[in-house]
Amino acid sequence: MTDPIADFLTRIRNAAKAQHRVVEIPANNLKKEITRVLYEKGYILKYKFEDTANGQGVIKIALKYNSSTRESAFRDLTRISSPGLRRYTGADRLPRVLNGLGVAIISTSKGVMTDKEARQLGIGGEVLCYVS
Repeated sequence: MTDPIADFLTRIRNAAKAQHRVVEIPANNLKKEITRVLYEKGYILKYKFEDTANGQGVIKIALKYNSSTRESAFRDLTRISSPGLRRYTGADRLPRVLNGLGVAIISTSKGVMTDKEARQLGIGGEVLCYVS
Protein backbone atom coordinates (compact mmCIF):
# COMPACT_ATOMS: atom_id res chain seq x y z
CA MET A 1 0.00 0.00 0.00
CA THR A 2 1.48 3.30 -1.04
CA ASP A 3 -0.76 5.68 0.93
CA PRO A 4 -2.07 4.31 4.25
CA ILE A 5 -3.72 7.62 5.22
CA ALA A 6 -5.79 7.66 2.01
CA ASP A 7 -6.78 4.04 2.70
CA PHE A 8 -7.79 5.02 6.27
CA LEU A 9 -9.97 7.89 5.04
CA THR A 10 -11.50 5.79 2.25
CA ARG A 11 -12.47 3.01 4.67
CA ILE A 12 -14.19 5.52 6.96
CA ARG A 13 -15.88 7.25 4.00
CA ASN A 14 -17.15 3.94 2.55
CA ALA A 15 -18.39 2.66 5.92
CA ALA A 16 -20.28 5.92 6.51
CA LYS A 17 -21.84 5.78 3.06
CA ALA A 18 -22.96 2.18 3.70
CA GLN A 19 -24.17 3.27 7.18
CA HIS A 20 -22.07 0.75 9.08
CA ARG A 21 -21.86 1.25 12.82
CA VAL A 22 -18.25 0.10 13.24
CA VAL A 23 -15.29 0.03 10.88
CA GLU A 24 -12.01 -1.84 11.49
CA ILE A 25 -8.79 -0.37 10.13
CA PRO A 26 -5.19 -1.62 10.37
CA ALA A 27 -3.38 0.57 12.88
CA ASN A 28 -0.23 2.65 12.92
CA ASN A 29 0.74 5.61 15.09
CA LEU A 30 -0.29 8.31 12.61
CA LYS A 31 -3.72 6.72 12.07
CA LYS A 32 -4.18 6.53 15.84
CA GLU A 33 -3.46 10.24 16.18
CA ILE A 34 -5.85 11.15 13.34
CA THR A 35 -8.51 8.99 15.02
CA ARG A 36 -7.94 10.83 18.30
CA VAL A 37 -8.40 14.21 16.57
CA LEU A 38 -11.59 13.01 14.84
CA TYR A 39 -12.96 11.87 18.21
CA GLU A 40 -12.05 15.11 19.99
CA LYS A 41 -13.80 17.17 17.30
CA GLY A 42 -16.96 15.02 17.45
CA TYR A 43 -16.83 13.37 14.04
CA ILE A 44 -16.80 9.82 15.45
CA LEU A 45 -18.68 8.32 18.40
CA LYS A 46 -15.84 6.32 19.98
CA TYR A 47 -12.78 4.28 19.11
CA LYS A 48 -10.72 1.42 20.48
CA PHE A 49 -7.22 0.18 19.72
CA GLU A 50 -6.79 -3.61 19.73
CA ASP A 51 -3.65 -5.67 19.31
CA THR A 52 -3.59 -8.54 16.83
CA ALA A 53 -1.44 -11.65 16.54
CA ASN A 54 0.84 -10.07 13.93
CA GLY A 55 1.57 -7.14 16.25
CA GLN A 56 0.21 -4.43 13.96
CA GLY A 57 -3.09 -3.88 15.71
CA VAL A 58 -6.52 -2.72 14.63
CA ILE A 59 -8.45 0.50 15.19
CA LYS A 60 -12.18 -0.05 15.74
CA ILE A 61 -14.11 3.15 15.07
CA ALA A 62 -17.80 3.59 15.94
CA LEU A 63 -19.22 6.04 13.42
CA LYS A 64 -21.54 8.85 14.44
CA TYR A 65 -24.85 9.53 12.70
CA ASN A 66 -27.69 12.02 13.09
CA SER A 67 -30.51 10.13 14.84
CA SER A 68 -33.34 11.61 12.76
CA THR A 69 -31.83 11.81 9.25
CA ARG A 70 -29.25 8.98 9.54
CA GLU A 71 -26.63 11.20 7.92
CA SER A 72 -23.00 10.86 8.89
CA ALA A 73 -21.45 13.42 11.25
CA PHE A 74 -19.07 14.47 8.48
CA ARG A 75 -19.87 15.31 4.89
CA ASP A 76 -16.45 14.96 3.33
CA LEU A 77 -13.03 13.50 4.12
CA THR A 78 -10.45 14.73 1.63
CA ARG A 79 -6.79 13.70 1.48
CA ILE A 80 -4.61 16.73 0.74
CA SER A 81 -0.96 15.71 1.06
CA SER A 82 0.03 12.49 -0.69
CA PRO A 83 3.29 10.52 -0.89
CA GLY A 84 3.87 11.85 -4.42
CA LEU A 85 3.10 15.47 -3.55
CA ARG A 86 3.55 16.55 0.03
CA ARG A 87 1.69 19.74 1.00
CA TYR A 88 3.38 21.78 3.71
CA THR A 89 2.22 25.13 5.01
CA GLY A 90 3.54 27.74 7.38
CA ALA A 91 1.76 29.02 10.47
CA ASP A 92 0.70 32.19 8.67
CA ARG A 93 -0.90 30.30 5.74
CA LEU A 94 -2.82 27.50 7.49
CA PRO A 95 -5.99 26.55 5.58
CA ARG A 96 -9.55 27.22 6.77
CA VAL A 97 -12.06 24.53 5.83
CA LEU A 98 -15.60 25.77 5.12
CA ASN A 99 -14.65 29.16 6.54
CA GLY A 100 -13.87 27.64 9.95
CA LEU A 101 -16.75 25.15 10.17
CA GLY A 102 -14.60 22.21 9.03
CA VAL A 103 -11.25 20.97 10.27
CA ALA A 104 -7.88 20.59 8.59
CA ILE A 105 -5.72 17.92 10.24
CA ILE A 106 -2.06 18.98 10.33
CA SER A 107 1.02 16.92 11.18
CA THR A 108 3.41 19.25 13.01
CA SER A 109 6.61 18.93 14.99
CA LYS A 110 4.42 19.00 18.13
CA GLY A 111 2.21 16.14 16.91
CA VAL A 112 -0.99 15.76 14.92
CA MET A 113 -3.51 18.54 15.54
CA THR A 114 -6.18 20.68 13.94
CA ASP A 115 -5.53 23.87 12.00
CA LYS A 116 -6.96 25.95 14.85
CA GLU A 117 -4.62 24.41 17.43
CA ALA A 118 -1.63 24.90 15.10
CA ARG A 119 -2.64 28.52 14.55
CA GLN A 120 -2.74 29.11 18.31
CA LEU A 121 0.71 27.55 18.75
CA GLY A 122 2.07 29.43 15.75
CA ILE A 123 3.45 26.38 13.96
CA GLY A 124 2.94 24.92 10.50
CA GLY A 125 3.34 21.45 9.08
CA GLU A 126 2.04 18.93 6.59
CA VAL A 127 -1.66 19.24 5.74
CA LEU A 128 -2.90 15.66 5.93
CA CYS A 129 -6.63 16.01 5.23
CA TYR A 130 -9.75 18.15 5.40
CA VAL A 131 -12.83 17.06 7.36
CA SER A 132 -16.13 18.84 6.85
